Amino acid sequence: MKLASISRYPVKSTAGHEVTEAEVQPWGLAGDRRYVITDESGAVLTARQEPRLLACVPVLDGGALTLTGPHADPLAVIPTGTRSVVHLPRTSVEVTDCGDDAAAWLSGLAGRPVRLRWLDDPTRRPVDPMYGRPEDRVSLADAFPLLLTTTASLARLNEWIAGTALELGEEPRPLPMRRFRPNVVIDGVAEAFAEDEWKRLRIGEVEFRVSKGCDRCVLTTVDTTTYRKGKEPLRTLARHRKRDGKVWFGVNLIPDLIPGTYGRVAQGDPVLVL
Repeated sequence: MKLASISRYPVKSTAGHEVTEAEVQPWGLAGDRRYVITDESGAVLTARQEPRLLACVPVLDGGALTLTGPHADPLAVIPTGTRSVVHLPRTSVEVTDCGDDAAAWLSGLAGRPVRLRWLDDPTRRPVDPMYGRPEDRVSLADAFPLLLTTTASLARLNEWIAGTALELGEEPRPLPMRRFRPNVVIDGVAEAFAEDEWKRLRIGEVEFRVSKGCDRCVLTTVDTTTYRKGKEPLRTLARHRKRDGKVWFGVNLIPDLIPGTYGRVAQGDPVLVL
């Protein structure tokens, strides 16, 4: 097995981009989900509510963030230092506002007043204690530092989707992996959904714990080209991958790093289940 691709999403719930290598930090890939969009009251806004946010492509150059999109010229983001609190699943965390220019740029895309906030210190947010250790941390991802998927599982899911479409007299439309917003995609897995049983793995020289499977939400139904919601993959996952009232695709990872150290992964790295 090998690491087929690496993706990071600098602004939560906007477009991601692939990189050939990435630093692994205790709370996720360097630069991944350190920014979040909120409404004016401070409530987190995602592409579940505003699919047009997926048209925003954040570009990281070192530690500097630039927003690009179809509605306006690119904008360099400069955090202002003004602090506020945002509420995320299970936790609230203090973040830094990114100023009126970023707010206006994103409001123009979203079609409603929004603001951009930055998590300057990711050590503030613990992972769910049911699935992690007291010292585990996560940035602004929904729950855990990284999400892993496999090409074998997507191939099987697309076979199921094609079968569902044929039964209903619809045109089969396979889904791309980007619908699932993984950080790392593994190729060469012998069986689809083998990752459900993994507990620990090593990618290159970095070890990870598998914290739990990933239950999927309506965001996976948004076409990343048209930004319209459809029925797949949730319709087919509900037929084949439903348990505990949820549907599942991919697994969440927590880096197992020596305190105070970082790791690094690269495309092509060998993957070993421990």
